[in-house]
Amino acid sequence: MTRYQKLSATLMLFAALALLLVGGASIAPAQNGPPSNKDEGKPIVIAKEGYFFVGGTYHTFQGAEYVSGQAYVEYQIPQNQKHPYPIVMIEGFGLTGTNFTGTPDGREGWAQYFLRQGYAVYVYDQPGRGRAPWVTDAYGAAPQPFSATAAQNAWGIPEQLKLYPTAYLHNQWPGAGVIGDPIFDQFAASTSPAIGSGLVYEALNQKAGAELLDRIGPAILLGHSQGGLILWPIADARPQKVKALVAVEPGGPPFYGVQFIGAPNWFRYSTTLSFPYGITTGPLTYWPAITNPAELGPVQEATAQGPNLVRCFRQSEPAHMLINLIQIPTAIVTNEASSPAARDHCTSQYLTQAGVRNTHIRLENYGIHGNSHMSMLEKNNLQIAKVIGDWLAANVSEK
Repeated sequence: MTRYQKLSATLMLFAALALLLVGGASIAPAQNGPPSNKDEGKPIVIAKEGYFFVGGTYHTFQGAEYVSGQAYVEYQIPQNQKHPYPIVMIEGFGLTGTNFTGTPDGREGWAQYFLRQGYAVYVYDQPGRGRAPWVTDAYGAAPQPFSATAAQNAWGIPEQLKLYPTAYLHNQWPGAGVIGDPIFDQFAASTSPAIGSGLVYEALNQKAGAELLDRIGPAILLGHSQGGLILWPIADARPQKVKALVAVEPGGPPFYGVQFIGAPNWFRYSTTLSFPYGITTGPLTYWPAITNPAELGPVQEATAQGPNLVRCFRQSEPAHMLINLIQIPTAIVTNEASSPAARDHCTSQYLTQAGVRNTHIRLENYGIHGNSHMSMLEKNNLQIAKVIGDWLAANVSEK
């Protein structure tokens, strides 16, 4: 196997794992350079903080009772709370909530940014991740954590592999982005085993997410990658308690997966359904109601909408509406130098077809360039947080 084939296989493995996870209002473009973060490093005054678990149930194994299915949630409520609805942050596949509570080079993360803006913040670890421990007799034998090699190639140095069209633009990773660099090593140490079955993790997170909203009340849900994918079933279960959805490069695209194989063809489409319910593996509530996901009738557009974009799948017309999501303000956030830059428009357009008005925030259109998939950890992470905060200010009613 050649070096290129090995590198291609590595990223295709990453893409396959990600698939397992797996128009509207606008805001003014951000100015070049970081947001006003003169307060970074100063103390944040916290009125209350703590943790709890949601979603767990007891099961019997060899005559003893164990808890499984639980998600871990830690929270901080700032003394100067300006917004009535907290932000819940959900990590992506093979990762943990540490992605939001800081960066591997020691800077503040999105949790601190939004605390400084006056939001209460709840950081979530999915079942079987981080401080929501793996339960072998419930989930099966724990897989290896996401490999450092795959993380390096997909997120640290994608500009060297050039397996998707905009990879060469990546320049925001803090440090060298390779194994042996102290910053990258900190990130690699944070990866975690993860439940591979979409049917399983969607169901577990839907239950845990619904219980979380029942406990804390209405909230804004922000999810990254596979954590963005599970926003849809959580919101479907508790639509009245979700004030906004922010999906940062959510798992996808709809129906059929895509592997990235480099120039000149760039894309290889899956021949089997990855997301039978369009944007999820398991059921969502559609209207008219469906009894079989085949009723959605996926069809692929004849030609791509641009040279760097995949050909999208949509429902056959007349489309079924995602009836529980249509009243929830929704944003899809896409990074310029990330593989989802080639496919996130498909998720946005699928939502639009299903009646969900959404904003597709392509960060390069907001003056933010060079980010790969782990943008909450990269050098301009707070600039991206500001774009999200501005969208929330423009789209979420706080009355």
